[in-house]
Amino acid sequence: MQFTQYLENANIHLTEQQRIAVTTIDGPVLLLAVPGSGKTTVLVSRLGYMILVGGVSPEQILTLTYTVAATKDMKARFASLFGAELAESMEFRTINGLSYRIIQYYGRRIGKRPYALVKDDQEINRLLSRIYQEVQKEYPAESDLRMVRIAITSIKNSMAGPKEIKEMGEQLELKLAEIYRRYQAEMRAESRMDFDDQMIYALSILKKSPETLQYFQNRYPYVLVDEAQDTSKIQHEIIRLVSGKRDQLFMVGDEDQSIYGFRAAYPEALLTFPKDHPGAKVLRMEDNFRSQKKIVDKADRFIAENVLRYEKHIRSVRPEGRDIRTVELTSRSSQYRYLLKAAADCRSETVVLYRDNESMLPLVDLLERNKIEYRIKNAELLFFGQRTVVDISNIFRFMEDPYDTELFMQIYYKLQLYLTRAIAEQACRESVEHKLPVLDAALTYCHLTRSMEENVLAIRVHFKNMQSDRADQALNRIVHKMGYGAYLDRNKLSDSKIQILRLLSYQVERPEELLTRLKELETILKEKQSKPDCPFILSTIHASKGLEYDTVYLMDVIDGIFPQEIPDISLKNKQIRKTCTGEDRKELETYEEERRIFYVGVTRAKNQLILFNYKNEATSFIHQFMESYAAVKTYDKIRTAQASAKLPGSKQELREVRSKEAMNAWKRKNQSYYIKAKEGKSTTIPKAFMIKLKPGNIIMHRTLGKGCITMMDDVKVRIKFDNGKESVFLISYLYQNRLIQFL
Repeated sequence: MQFTQYLENANIHLTEQQRIAVTTIDGPVLLLAVPGSGKTTVLVSRLGYMILVGGVSPEQILTLTYTVAATKDMKARFASLFGAELAESMEFRTINGLSYRIIQYYGRRIGKRPYALVKDDQEINRLLSRIYQEVQKEYPAESDLRMVRIAITSIKNSMAGPKEIKEMGEQLELKLAEIYRRYQAEMRAESRMDFDDQMIYALSILKKSPETLQYFQNRYPYVLVDEAQDTSKIQHEIIRLVSGKRDQLFMVGDEDQSIYGFRAAYPEALLTFPKDHPGAKVLRMEDNFRSQKKIVDKADRFIAENVLRYEKHIRSVRPEGRDIRTVELTSRSSQYRYLLKAAADCRSETVVLYRDNESMLPLVDLLERNKIEYRIKNAELLFFGQRTVVDISNIFRFMEDPYDTELFMQIYYKLQLYLTRAIAEQACRESVEHKLPVLDAALTYCHLTRSMEENVLAIRVHFKNMQSDRADQALNRIVHKMGYGAYLDRNKLSDSKIQILRLLSYQVERPEELLTRLKELETILKEKQSKPDCPFILSTIHASKGLEYDTVYLMDVIDGIFPQEIPDISLKNKQIRKTCTGEDRKELETYEEERRIFYVGVTRAKNQLILFNYKNEATSFIHQFMESYAAVKTYDKIRTAQASAKLPGSKQELREVRSKEAMNAWKRKNQSYYIKAKEGKSTTIPKAFMIKLKPGNIIMHRTLGKGCITMMDDVKVRIKFDNGKESVFLISYLYQNRLIQFL
């Protein structure tokens, strides 16, 4: 069958880039597919082409996808084009599914039953909870268990050695190596394994059993891998071994969309693909069929700032649509009222995207109170079990019942009491014996130092006054006056959960009402039955990957939340970032993934993208993204100049025009326009502000702390902070966002 006939028979329509990807079936191939470029269509079409035109037996092709749901979707797509009978003869598996087959095959060969796979999460949690208590000497919160499980998954998927495990433990402030050792020992002793162990054992078998390796290499001469950017290091190694004999490996992915670092995704394998597979072809699909041109142009310039990537450009097939909207708000809390109105007026498919699930809780609270319909994709309940949330709840509960000794032992060292454990335990015993509130018992029967006595008296007064506080006042009292904020700082714990609690507290009167509302929200999220056709959707960016929506709101794009951290390395020039190593490299990798998450978020929008800018919050990603459109406009000027000069207009020459050198040359020639574009809307900066921006003056930055000005010119200023980091800022950006105060 000829290719054209094949396309006609299957009613498949492909672009030139897609045709090349479908028909290149010999040797190792990496296909880089930008968002909305039709990669699933290409994968399915390629499978059909290999069988119906290339003469490859369907049983010889192994198609690997990231999730079980994706395997079912891929098989259904294939069946819709080529029939259910042919689809049934195909192998669509996850890498875990392949690992299971390897283990089962090897077990039959040696006559030994494989370890039992533990599928019950609660069973694993119970084991880890016991080990955590024994090693850490404290009872783990739900968030602690989740952190440990993520760490163990990361260890296995990244093939981490003792040094890396030790460093990971130090970063998490956990005795991770010991927890991991005990967990693995107990699982092996009981002949059990978890899902990640499957891959460890499968890889070990492939390495030590040439017969098993040969069987799978012969069984699957052709291997196709979807979502390759989400594949972990150990998964890439399994794929390399299985496909290694003939190296007929086809991987499709996009390192710009790698957003699963917490699951140990290893996009570096895409970057080293040509080196790891000699003679490999790297193809690109750069046409985006989803989003209107204004969204795509901005996204292209934004992601181009990353350096750990291939050089490529996302191009919209669609014309320009509506302008991207930036809604100026006075505060973070204002966005919820704005979205409440948007939900009430919603008539077409609209999604609110956020980085972390906790961001949607104040919005859900308002939607429920106002009885407005919505639906949530993959709502997690982890917030309610987070250590910070549990602590605040326990403090409120102790306020209600000052006789509760169990609560007291969980909170005493997190407040400014500074009691030893022995004294705290004695106070509890005296409380029970004399039927007194615990703090009263401590003052009456324990031998306290003068400072201890003063601390207990002060905390007792706070608890008494808290009973007449509004909920938000009580929360602020706990954090700022009773020492809980200092406890978070000492233990390097984020206060992001406190911020969400504060936003929720504005909707209730009393502290006990906040506790009740938390329970209600947990129940709502657990039992919510949404209408499947409800047009107003709430979703994390991670859960939205692969999907598209008519209108997208992106919320909580606030420095410290999204991106979670802004390393100094991100502010250095691009060449330094390309060559950095060590800790700088790790910071860069983390920051670039944050940028990729934002990129994935904005490219979910088909027609309308709406971003929030907050008057009292720094929003560097919003600033960079909107600034990127100014850069796109400069490219348009270059193209106009090119056309007026009647220069050639081939694709190659257009790429040269878009190159960094051409851009820099244009900027030098048009410096005044570029500065105006870079600074955004024109702003008159008061003379008094400019006078204070002198080298040597001391400032306090809202998020980065105290620093000293080391350099300034008409446009920018450099500040060296007390933590050793040095950063460069646009003066207009500092002033517009009220980021600094002069000391």
